[in-house]
Amino acid sequence: MTTTVIAPAAGRTGANVLPALLTVTFLTALDFFIVNVAMPAIQLDLRAGPAALQWMVAGFGLALAAGLITGGRLGDLYGRRRVLTAGLIVFTAASVLCGVAPVAGALVAGRVLQGAGAALLMPQTLAILRTAVPAPEQPRAFARYALTLGLGAVFGQVVGGLLIKADLFGLDWRACFLINLPVGIAALVMLRSVPESRGSGTRLDLAGAALVTAALVALVLPLIQGREQGWPVWTWVSLGLAAVLFAAFVRLQRYRQQPLVDLRIFRGRSFGAGLVAVQAFWMGQASFFLVLALYLQTGRGLSALESGAVFMAVGAGYLLTSMRAHRIAARLGRASVALGAVVMAAGLGAMALAAGAGLGWLLPGLALEGLGMGLALAPLTTFALSAVPAEHTGAASGVLSTVNQTGNALGVALIGIVFYRGATITEGFRASMVALVVLELALALLANLLPRASASS
Repeated sequence: MTTTVIAPAAGRTGANVLPALLTVTFLTALDFFIVNVAMPAIQLDLRAGPAALQWMVAGFGLALAAGLITGGRLGDLYGRRRVLTAGLIVFTAASVLCGVAPVAGALVAGRVLQGAGAALLMPQTLAILRTAVPAPEQPRAFARYALTLGLGAVFGQVVGGLLIKADLFGLDWRACFLINLPVGIAALVMLRSVPESRGSGTRLDLAGAALVTAALVALVLPLIQGREQGWPVWTWVSLGLAAVLFAAFVRLQRYRQQPLVDLRIFRGRSFGAGLVAVQAFWMGQASFFLVLALYLQTGRGLSALESGAVFMAVGAGYLLTSMRAHRIAARLGRASVALGAVVMAAGLGAMALAAGAGLGWLLPGLALEGLGMGLALAPLTTFALSAVPAEHTGAASGVLSTVNQTGNALGVALIGIVFYRGATITEGFRASMVALVVLELALALLANLLPRASASS
């Protein structure tokens, strides 16, 4: 089985693919975080209650996590550029629906549809980078991908705050969603430079898709809602059901001639170890962004825009190392991931010590956190996908993106418990930083399970 690639016009290289893919990546990463800034204005304008506000975030995350594996396989079957284009159209249209929503329920529905569109397009970006970019250029391409992903996350609050403060055309919070329309149209035009490629197989494993989607919903839903509801009985029942459904899914895939996920991709050490390390990484990052935002805005009284300005210290450090991460990884191999984790642990420890002091004392720790993020993220992605056969890249990218999202949800759930158990917000922040130090040191140890060098180094 081999991947079919419809070659682009003569003279096009991996560099021509990057603008479109990075634009799509930035758009989805930005939108995941920008909604947090818009929440107070949405609540006031649409008279949204706490449940509706929660589902504006949870609906997106749940639809995204549940659809990524199926989305990746659809790209293998029907063409990665085609599915990426379809996902971008759905995402952009859903953004418009969010931007014109007259009531909170319509906005929640738009966010769910946004998540479904993102589930189609996100695995394709990784798969196309793996198949369309020549192997020698892949470490640099993945470094730029990681840079874009991180900048979207770090600057989401800044962009959202600026859009709301500018109040373009009187749109207020709606500009945070409607801005996706011109950017999405531009990305659709740029996708013409992306070559088409397909993997193996001729039909979708519908039973497998249904099983894994149900399993992911059963896993992610209690992680999203469990803490705020006090972990009622249904959350534990749901987590137990998730384990049963995942076991049934794995058993089904073993006997399928055309499985949704070919289990042979887990035989290689790089993919399995990479998934564990990626989950540990995102458990730390998603919860860190949440806890820091709560500390700055609720504990220190900063506005969303002022909080976003503090986040720029993370962005500065991230920008510095992520642009060089592929060179550092080429020299250090898997040790670059361990180094990044240790640097993040040092930054988090510094922030724990600075909790309650002047905000300026947080800046060194924030910069170290960003430096470590930039060192670790791109090599992690490269290591995880480097040995996956090209015909299974779409499905593997879907699995990797799913682990990313479940890591986000699990980290927020666990670190959220630590944060809210603090007697004060400052104590909760300090305890959370200490817990995250432990998690980053665990990531440093997990890095030893990765291969010494990626296949494309």
